[in-house]
Amino acid sequence: MELFHNKDVPNAVERLVKDPMFDSIAKFLWSDEEFQEIKANFKNINTVKEFQLNVMHSAINNILRSTSDGLSFSGIENLDPNRSNLFIANHRDILLDTAILQVLLVENGLETSEITFGDNLMKPGFVTDLCHLNRMLSVKRTGTARELYSYSKDLSEYVRETLVSNRNSVWLAQRGGRTKDGSDFTQPGLLKMLNMTGEKSLVENFNELHILPLSISFEYEPCDDLKTRETYAKFTEIEYEKGENEDMESIRKGILEPKGRIHFHFGTKIKLEESQLEENENQFNKKLAMLIDEEVFKGYKLWPTNYAAFDLLKGTSAYSNEYSSEEMDAFKKHINIKVNALSGDKELLLETMLKIYANPVLNKLLKPSSI
Repeated sequence: MELFHNKDVPNAVERLVKDPMFDSIAKFLWSDEEFQEIKANFKNINTVKEFQLNVMHSAINNILRSTSDGLSFSGIENLDPNRSNLFIANHRDILLDTAILQVLLVENGLETSEITFGDNLMKPGFVTDLCHLNRMLSVKRTGTARELYSYSKDLSEYVRETLVSNRNSVWLAQRGGRTKDGSDFTQPGLLKMLNMTGEKSLVENFNELHILPLSISFEYEPCDDLKTRETYAKFTEIEYEKGENEDMESIRKGILEPKGRIHFHFGTKIKLEESQLEENENQFNKKLAMLIDEEVFKGYKLWPTNYAAFDLLKGTSAYSNEYSSEEMDAFKKHINIKVNALSGDKELLLETMLKIYANPVLNKLLKPSSI
């Protein structure tokens, strides 16, 4: 697990500004005038917070202005400005989920959070520096069973110490990697990791973390074609090997492609009672995961694309009052373009993509079981 400290910032910023990739990306993120002003101020950036406020804040807002139809949020009143929170969130986009969270926190007068980021995404150079400058913790995901246990314990200890000492809030995805099928469920193994260094009862250990579920809803799913391809391979038992630069391609597509509208909902803090949960740790973790999931589902914003996908998948018009004919046509055009560009059984590929959009309807409004 690696984290940048303020003393590391000047050298990282210097490496960043000299990297040819930065100039290339900057042309998309800022106007020439904005970029020249930002570069001129780089020498004055000495802390992670200064980098976030003076560089990333305008970059993410520019991405939202140019590739989305607006960002909305709710539940911000559930955040206590005097206390750190553990955001456990559904995970839809590698970079933007957490980058948008930081924007919302700053614009509502709150401190930015620390973020966990798999070391599989941390390629040496530009991307690693950029991630570390945004309070991202590099977390080991590969190694022997003994090594992974040690990594998990280190992460558990760091997260607990950070939250309990009220230094910073922390963001964790509810599962390893992004949701590929549109169905957001918390992995009990995540909760087991969090409790590895707890020294009190199960209820006390989790209550002191101040778990606050976060629901992230995109009208048009980031990288829906790449997620469809990967899920399709699993359905058809085709051996799927992630390309060497596939994660970077996902980051690029997530930034550049149209997203429609975006909504973030900060849920109600999970407050546990001793009588509420099982004594057995495995049963406890499963039940706590369900409580987090219920809060994520409740806060998820369903868009016309979700309702349209459900009706197309089921061959019904059950939710036809939730979208216009123009919205249905636009959605059909979007998914047809994406599916036609993929190799394989087009009917199964279409079904796979539709489930990405339809599963949130199932989880929020119906029983969470497979369509």
